[in-house]
Amino acid sequence: MEVIITADPQSASRQAALYFKSLLRRKKNAILGLATGGTPVLLYQELIRLHRAGELDFSQSSTFNLDEYMGLGPEHPASYRRFMQDHFFASIQLPAANIHIPDGLAADVPAHAAAYEKAIVDAGGIDLQLLGVGSDGHIGFNEPSSSLASRTRIKTLSERTRSDNAHFFAAGEEVPYHVITMGIGTILDAREIVLLAFGDKKADAVAALVEGPVSAMVPASALQLHPSVRVIIDEAAAGKLQRTEYYRHVFDFKPAWQKQG
Repeated sequence: MEVIITADPQSASRQAALYFKSLLRRKKNAILGLATGGTPVLLYQELIRLHRAGELDFSQSSTFNLDEYMGLGPEHPASYRRFMQDHFFASIQLPAANIHIPDGLAADVPAHAAAYEKAIVDAGGIDLQLLGVGSDGHIGFNEPSSSLASRTRIKTLSERTRSDNAHFFAAGEEVPYHVITMGIGTILDAREIVLLAFGDKKADAVAALVEGPVSAMVPASALQLHPSVRVIIDEAAAGKLQRTEYYRHVFDFKPAWQKQG
């Protein structure tokens, strides 16, 4: 696991974009695992900027999103399909057939989850998975106590997660209790992983996932078992880490080619 500490969310997002750029330049049909929420918005803006500047071509790539709320259709303002369309897909030339997001209206959830897993495998597996981390250490919607071997499935959200996400919904609107999410095992199958975390509210989770023991109570700690993970954070999110100077030293003395992919 590599920890990259940057001055602010903008710097972190620009750094993360370099890894997407490097991947898409060497593999035009790359399979991208994408995330939603406030954290990746600046990264999507940077990727859109690079696309408009002619530096990134998404036309042959495919995407798989981590999760979706149960009961929300694609036009619901708080659905993750709508989020991705508004914040990313509408601004890049990515064929609609290449976009995959769990169906929050699926009639047979277990069958849909199994089909989603199969679609990832049939596509050749995810090349680069983007993640955020919840304040309680969840990744995707894998809440604390989730199996570290879990696959795509339905999950019940904790009240903490529902409260954290309430600002994405209209005033008075109830946050769904259930989601479809990639499992931790599914996430760990990706060839590379980039996790972004910003702000002091994420500092405890970052410290636990990077320096704490591997535990189902901190689902993100399972990333310690993956051979290629970059945790890109701002100064505030790094506030509870014990070895910040070492992480800075490692990054400062990396060869330039390693910093960009």
